[in-house]
Amino acid sequence: MFQGFSLLNKTYLKHLFTILLLFLGVFKFARAQDAVFTQFYSNPVYLNPAFSGSNKCPRLVSNYRDQWPGFSGNFITTAVAYDQGFDALKGGFGLVILSDQIAKTLKSTEVSLAYSYHQNVSRNFTLNYGIQGTYIQKSVDRSNLTFGDMIHPRRGFVFSTSDVISAEPVNMFDFSAGIIGYSEKFYIGFAAHHLTEPNESFLVNSSNEGKLSRRYTVHMGTDFSLSSHSLYSSKEETLSPSILYSRQGEFQQLNLGLYYKKGAYVLGFWYRNRDSFIVTLGLETQALRIGYSYDITTSQLSLYSGGSHEISLAIKFYCKPKKKVYRTMSCPSF
Repeated sequence: MFQGFSLLNKTYLKHLFTILLLFLGVFKFARAQDAVFTQFYSNPVYLNPAFSGSNKCPRLVSNYRDQWPGFSGNFITTAVAYDQGFDALKGGFGLVILSDQIAKTLKSTEVSLAYSYHQNVSRNFTLNYGIQGTYIQKSVDRSNLTFGDMIHPRRGFVFSTSDVISAEPVNMFDFSAGIIGYSEKFYIGFAAHHLTEPNESFLVNSSNEGKLSRRYTVHMGTDFSLSSHSLYSSKEETLSPSILYSRQGEFQQLNLGLYYKKGAYVLGFWYRNRDSFIVTLGLETQALRIGYSYDITTSQLSLYSGGSHEISLAIKFYCKPKKKVYRTMSCPSF
């Protein structure tokens, strides 16, 4: 069998590796992972529905992530989200539309609607409770799939697979929930996605082995002011350490990060446990926010992956100030 593989060139091996990775992660174990952005807080409602309306004024954000461009079939994720606070409802609404494409073979589209209730527990502490409903559609291009039982030891891919893959898209309805507690300098949040664990398998006659596992996320951080409060300097200078832990099925990741902000400029450094180092550059004004990040892969994929690129853009619309003074959240923006 290894004699047959020796005839394949390097490019074909990279393509084969990508397809096998897709097969093992989606069809064999049926324990898929959700798309996760490196700039976690650039799309806060996607991270935790309790963030809905946390900016009070209308906010429109977009994200683009190109993961592992070194492979022939890379991973492209795009998202657009809108959220706004409503005083009459004592909270805010959020809308998230996400598209995730894996190796030009598996495509997932999600539309989520979230509501968050904001409760002032005390003069210094606020709790946000969020719920979310999501419609998910997943489709697969069977012509791009290859399986182990299709391989001949000498002639390569000549057999037909015994696995029966449905050509029809899989449609699901899902629910999520989250909570965030924050003061002027500290925040902590928890979110649970896919509470119903719907079946997402494309294998015909599959059962619970194709369920979409729940995703649990814990995130927390604080904010330190480094400004000297000089009469000759108006540039705010802050340092914001942050921690994010996520677990979905057998997959888990721990992210440790630090943001440095001076005036409108932001510089961030993150480490994703046993996976990558991350550098983030950002520009934030009262109306606009732009961010770019690059993941430096440190795992066994580092020689081939090409890292990951991510761009975020946010527009914060002006709204008439209310007489009531709202407590601000010290949560990062990228």
